[in-house]
Amino acid sequence: MVTPHYLASHAGAAVLRDGGNAMDAAIAANLVLGVVAPYTCGIGGDCFAIVWDGDLHGYNGSGRAPARATPSAVSERLAGGASATVMPRHGPLTITVPGAVDAWFALLGRFGSRPFADLARPAISYAWDGFPLTVTGARRVRAGQPIDPGWGAWEEIYGRAAPGTRLAQPGLARTLEVVGAGGPEAFYRGEVASALAGHVESLGGFLGVDDLATHEGEWVKPLEGRYRDLDVAELPPNSQGTAALLALHLLDQAGPLPPDGPERQHRMIEAVVAALAERDAHLTDPDHMHVAPDALADPSGAARLAARPAAAAGVGHTPRRDDGDTAYLCALDGDGLCVSLIQSNYNGFGSGVTVPGFGVNLHNRAAYFSLDPEHVNVLAPRKRTLHTLMPALARRESRPWLVFGTMGADAQLQTQVQLLAHLVDDGADPATALDAPRWVVDPGDRSVRIENRFPSAVLEGLRRYGHRLDTVGSYEDPMGHAQLIRVDGDGLTAASDPRCEGLAAGF
Repeated sequence: MVTPHYLASHAGAAVLRDGGNAMDAAIAANLVLGVVAPYTCGIGGDCFAIVWDGDLHGYNGSGRAPARATPSAVSERLAGGASATVMPRHGPLTITVPGAVDAWFALLGRFGSRPFADLARPAISYAWDGFPLTVTGARRVRAGQPIDPGWGAWEEIYGRAAPGTRLAQPGLARTLEVVGAGGPEAFYRGEVASALAGHVESLGGFLGVDDLATHEGEWVKPLEGRYRDLDVAELPPNSQGTAALLALHLLDQAGPLPPDGPERQHRMIEAVVAALAERDAHLTDPDHMHVAPDALADPSGAARLAARPAAAAGVGHTPRRDDGDTAYLCALDGDGLCVSLIQSNYNGFGSGVTVPGFGVNLHNRAAYFSLDPEHVNVLAPRKRTLHTLMPALARRESRPWLVFGTMGADAQLQTQVQLLAHLVDDGADPATALDAPRWVVDPGDRSVRIENRFPSAVLEGLRRYGHRLDTVGSYEDPMGHAQLIRVDGDGLTAASDPRCEGLAAGF
């Protein structure tokens, strides 16, 4: 069991020790994460998963835009009026239907062995009684303070957060108890739904009770691509997973990576730049795409893209630094059930709207939509936005070899590519791969944020290739908080990213 917070990892491992399976452990850990790391995920966000039980299964737990959400309706409610061209980052207009509750119950119903109410007990206990905030936890709570205190109950719940203090969330505890007793119906059609919709509408947002009542997640078939001797599984759109497969195919078809140095990093950056450009040009809700949902996963598409003249490095216009706050976790049990799960508020506490009395931090996933009517990912009623969440699983000789993923919004596919290069091309162990320095390309202006632990020769060489670098600290959050489990013959090796407060736990 590996999660980005030690309390969640312990909760998941305790479920396994008590006879639960990997799905039971994953859901219990996810629920704890929503309490002890509310700046990453929670009951007001979305959830995606890949599961292996001898076959691959995927679940898309993303919510749709409200029925009344249109570009013109957003523009009319913004200060810029009809001239507004960009979705706001936070606030009531950024709220889509939260898909996590539906996903938790769907996944448990198919693969779990324990009732949701039982698995929710550790999270409810932490929410009622509180838990001690670390220095990192307190810093991240304070960083999530909404720009408008009138949006809800954030200040009342989190405003006194400090290292060593106990953070209790009684409203969230009651909400989890209601959902445990009443299931998804209680969240999407009961008193919780009425409270969520009523509060958002009071702030001028679009989310209504009908939007919640009609929500349904979706079972999907993961798509697989080839990297070296691995079959790498990702989720289809609206997840960005196929963009990662495109980048991996570009690298795989180009042959072995050179030794670590400027040429190697340049080659990987260029593959990521190409994949991000194709992602932004084509991916959105599959019902609104103009190409087949599996188009970016097709190896022949990578070959055609590689044959085109390369775009000049660093060319771009508007920076779009999109640092997502998300929780990725993975679990594996003695029967071989593998769970790769990711759950998110999107940015910090999400929209900044915390529903009074219920403690639900509603996500801001609609912020990823465009307001440009010509853009494939333009906002539309009941539409699902292009989604950064992308759990992954890699197989070798048809058997699971790696269960992995990361937080990081646009960085997620980039971190996955860099991790596979370390694990597969270099043969690194999981802890070493996670500890290695990373970079993140901005999909807007293609500048590269790069950790300062890269040798100066690499930095200088990348600048000679034409890359515009922004050198940052040693272990930066935007580089992702990755977690992974590697299957080594009859044993396992698991590790958590040193950039987070995570833990790999088992028994």
